[in-house]
Amino acid sequence: MKTFQELDLIAPLQRALADENYEIPTPIQAQTIPAALDQRDVLGCAQTGTGKTAAFALPILNRLGAEPRKTQPGRPMVLVLAPTRELAIQIGDSFATYGKHLKLRHALVYGGVGQHKQVRDMQRGVHVLVATPGRLLDLMNQGHIQLDRLEVFVLDEADRMLDMGFLPDLKRIISKLPTRRQSLFFSATMPPKIVELTQRLLRDPVSVNVTPKTTSVERIEQRVIHAERSDKQSMLRKILSGDDVDRAIVFTRTKRGANTLAEKLVKSGIPSAAIHGNKSQGARQRALDAFRRRQVQVLVATDVAARGIDIDGVTHVVNFDLPTEPESYVHRIGRTGRAGAEGLAISFCTAAERGELHAIEKLIGQKLEVSGEQPKPVSAAERHEMRTNSRRPGGSRRSGGARSGAPASGQPRSAKPRSNKRPAAAGQASGQQTGAAAVIAAAKSAAKPKAKKKRVRPASMWAEVV
Repeated sequence: MKTFQELDLIAPLQRALADENYEIPTPIQAQTIPAALDQRDVLGCAQTGTGKTAAFALPILNRLGAEPRKTQPGRPMVLVLAPTRELAIQIGDSFATYGKHLKLRHALVYGGVGQHKQVRDMQRGVHVLVATPGRLLDLMNQGHIQLDRLEVFVLDEADRMLDMGFLPDLKRIISKLPTRRQSLFFSATMPPKIVELTQRLLRDPVSVNVTPKTTSVERIEQRVIHAERSDKQSMLRKILSGDDVDRAIVFTRTKRGANTLAEKLVKSGIPSAAIHGNKSQGARQRALDAFRRRQVQVLVATDVAARGIDIDGVTHVVNFDLPTEPESYVHRIGRTGRAGAEGLAISFCTAAERGELHAIEKLIGQKLEVSGEQPKPVSAAERHEMRTNSRRPGGSRRSGGARSGAPASGQPRSAKPRSNKRPAAAGQASGQQTGAAAVIAAAKSAAKPKAKKKRVRPASMWAEVV
């Protein structure tokens, strides 16, 4: 299949695709849509940003539009499960876009907001239900939703579901599905538990894999900056002040760290908002909307936002903290370089994070280009001291402290980690910088010192979304 016109889609769908200027399908669409149109089960291995939403939405809408049927209260014909509220909302938007010339109804069910509207929507009857597992089970237990009329079941980003602890909920939902159904299963990776789940869920599936490890990152320029943790904030501000930075997403390891960093960026004149799992749904949606409308330049996020946020025009991704799971690195930097655009991913790496860096380089099959001077090797004694510091009060991983032993916000400072800066070269002028300044000067995205000031709204205007 080379064009969408070659597909045997009903006329309303072809009109919608033409309205969106969709002509050439992505690889995941080209390989899964024909099988899904034949009502085959599908196992798709594909990452966010590859076009997989259309890969399942178009066959579903074609099936429902070709043979219109009346809805029944609380009994959807199609169920799409997504791991996060943001992804559920985007999937719902896609169904609305592709199905705008069809008389079909869809509803969204997710937590973090009141259930009244969601219950009312289900009582009206819907063809397609897009849901997150927790709220879906709540409404099923209350008797508002029954799955006995279900014809198609879609599980999107299954590995992310497992990462977020949804496996027990998934099994309970799957146990309520009718035996006769079509199942479409998508995951970015296939760990053993996912394979086991596919064997339980799918019948003679058509398997499609369009995610070679390096493909998703080849078009993104990647750099690593070796840094002291205490230097990270000043380095980040210099990067974000660059004239080439349009919109940027900065990833932190902890929710507290995301809040603190966003607040400090706002105080320094960089419009920013934080988004993570502890934010209310309203606050998360306001932050995303402000980012899309360029009311904020920087989104500071934890890994909950690494997938499912599909926003064009993100020029930079900065890993303020390296992720503990190397797969998360690929998902994070995939927020830039989308739709054929160029992107730049910059990762800060402290001495305590070098293990994570090596794991990332092994996964993507390449060494990250180093900006600035190379760090000196860390001895076994220093590694032991860093591990010891990371377990002391203020450096506990469970409390959200930094792995290098730096205290979390509001906690007493523990022993300071040993510096990794090299001694100044002989004859170096007094006061000359060798760490952050040299690194930033070498980084492609670094700004000119004191570049022209951006027009910034007062910090108080961003208090609601930060």
